[in-house]
Amino acid sequence: MTTNLNPVTWFEIPVNDLHRAKAFYEKVFSTKLDPLEAGSVKMAWFPRPENATGTSGGLIQAPDRKPAKTGTVVFFSVPDIDATLVAVEANGGKIVMPKTDGGEDGSIAHFEDSEGNVIALFSNG
Repeated sequence: MTTNLNPVTWFEIPVNDLHRAKAFYEKVFSTKLDPLEAGSVKMAWFPRPENATGTSGGLIQAPDRKPAKTGTVVFFSVPDIDATLVAVEANGGKIVMPKTDGGEDGSIAHFEDSEGNVIALFSNG
């Protein structure tokens, strides 16, 4: 049986301070994250419009989750990497890999968020 479905259902970005991280991501991506609390676990979900492609996910603050500069990197698709990197630095993030042009395959860049996670950007424009 062959399937073309993405096996990734969602992602979680660990944070130490959900309030600070939520403000960072809302400013960088010009969006509003939806909060959710369940006991000692606090989350903020990125919006997922109906019929959207890609994987959904959010930020998670939990006793057993810690931000890291190493490990899995989450890629966010953006229309303009340069403008997004300006927003990253303006809001306390740090560029760790400048925009790299991949020709027809698009461009990528990596940054460190307000919590110390390395996050990536992708743009095919």
